[in-house]
Amino acid sequence: QVQLVESGGGLVQAGGSLRLSCAASGRTFSSYTMGWFRQAPGKEREFVAAISRSGGIKAHADSVKGRFTISRDDAKNTVYLQMNSLKPEDTAVYYCNAGAVAIGTMMRNGGDYWGQGTQVTVSS
Repeated sequence: QVQLVESGGGLVQAGGSLRLSCAASGRTFSSYTMGWFRQAPGKEREFVAAISRSGGIKAHADSVKGRFTISRDDAKNTVYLQMNSLKPEDTAVYYCNAGAVAIGTMMRNGGDYWGQGTQVTVSS
């Protein structure tokens, strides 16, 4: 079992930056592929970014490439999402995700464990 707690969301103006953090419980953090998803009002949840167990492979959705960067710190059991050049269309609840799955599987389906989400609102 893994428990995930997100933080770092908030209200920011377009063009601004935020860094989301996701702290994971347990001693097996390094064995999980980690990811971020988001869900905007009235829309389905969508993949944002994922990082492999080793941290050597990263994937980002086309809509955030060049603006968002996922990273992980296994010593702190934490995964981050650095979000720059934010746009109003980035407004959503952002969810942390973990799973003992390949990064491709996480991108398509997500892993087994989800956080409760953190709200990001970007004003124009």
